[in-house]
Amino acid sequence: MAWEVIRTVRVRLDVPDDRKSDLHATNTLFQYCANRASEWAWRYPDEDCVTSKSAAEEALYDDLRKETDGLHANLVQKAIKRAIKDIDNCVDDLANSENTSRPEYNTFSIVYDKRAATYHRDKVSLATVNGRVECEYDLPDDPEGTPHGEYLLNDDYEFSTSTVHYDSEADEFYLHAVMERELDVASPEKAENSNVLGVDCNVNDHIAVTSTGKFIGNADYLNHQRHEFEKRRASLQQTGTRRAHLTYQRIGDRFGRWSEDYLHQCSKAIVEEARRHECTHIAFENLERIRARISDGKKFQQWAFNALQTMVEYKAEEYGIVVDTVNPQYTSQQCSKCGCTLEENRDDQHFGCLDCSYTANADYNAAKNIARKLALKLQQGQKSPAGGAFCQYALKSGMMTVNDSSVSSDTYVSADRESTDKPTAEAVGS
Repeated sequence: MAWEVIRTVRVRLDVPDDRKSDLHATNTLFQYCANRASEWAWRYPDEDCVTSKSAAEEALYDDLRKETDGLHANLVQKAIKRAIKDIDNCVDDLANSENTSRPEYNTFSIVYDKRAATYHRDKVSLATVNGRVECEYDLPDDPEGTPHGEYLLNDDYEFSTSTVHYDSEADEFYLHAVMERELDVASPEKAENSNVLGVDCNVNDHIAVTSTGKFIGNADYLNHQRHEFEKRRASLQQTGTRRAHLTYQRIGDRFGRWSEDYLHQCSKAIVEEARRHECTHIAFENLERIRARISDGKKFQQWAFNALQTMVEYKAEEYGIVVDTVNPQYTSQQCSKCGCTLEENRDDQHFGCLDCSYTANADYNAAKNIARKLALKLQQGQKSPAGGAFCQYALKSGMMTVNDSSVSSDTYVSADRESTDKPTAEAVGS
């Protein structure tokens, strides 16, 4: 089975000074097409919005080609596609009773594929309203170990649809190069002996805790950094000067890059832990629409559960590890040793089973329950008339084979379980 691995590499473009205006003019027309498509497709609240790319192209393409004379035909198509995709996301939000509005485009962001761009390992040729412009990459002197060396310069990866962005403060252009690779690996979903790493995500204390007793990241530190950024942002907004506005944008970009990098470190640690224990699967709780179900507190609403899981997923793909989710019900209240489920079992970060007296860090206990839920799900799905397969989940000390048919959040489980004291925390990036 082939696994598709996708990586995005940000590389600065050396654009000739006399051609920068051509890229700006191209972006203006690209955004014009996207806004026209958005205006045409947005029909809310009077009727259904249009989410069909083919319908939008049929209605708009010819007119936009005439209105944007000089813009590459493929860029017109890409602008329409971008708008329709965003409209489709808005429709999903409306269906879930979330506030949303028509997408508008006013930033520098042009989508290029291989019809409007010619990609090389050291440069790219981009279609503009005034012919093509060739831009060399600004690469590090020693790219080994960097994303440039691992993906951009790696012949195992091919260029895919990418975007060009512009940093107005630095007057620099960047290519967000999307690199793709296919790996031939045996599918873990079909493996007869599956091994699952459970991961519990948190808003306080550690960002993630695994079923192997690995404590990753510092959620309190991330919350503090976000709080400090918001305080400074509020102060700059009150100032109201143009210089304050530019500073506001700069620190916002800086915090965004820092927090993204921090989550990348945490996701890398999770995948490394899965590899260290030879896991075929990584299990998270299904936190879709979590913001609609949890506290209105700002730190809860801003927490990047989905971002972390997405980062883990695409890193795990490279090693043939499947990332899946389970129902979060009772994972924090159930004893991972005897199966007793009581709200009183958990007291903040301490878990103490009122039935069997098992004690552990509450997040570690939850991570084991998460792992076991997916292991049971896989084991049940793999049974055959000949007896079927068995699954395991990774623990602090060894593995636990799951061979019963009940789901851990439903009833007491009779399968043998390990018992351990509270694990020692190993923090990443704290």
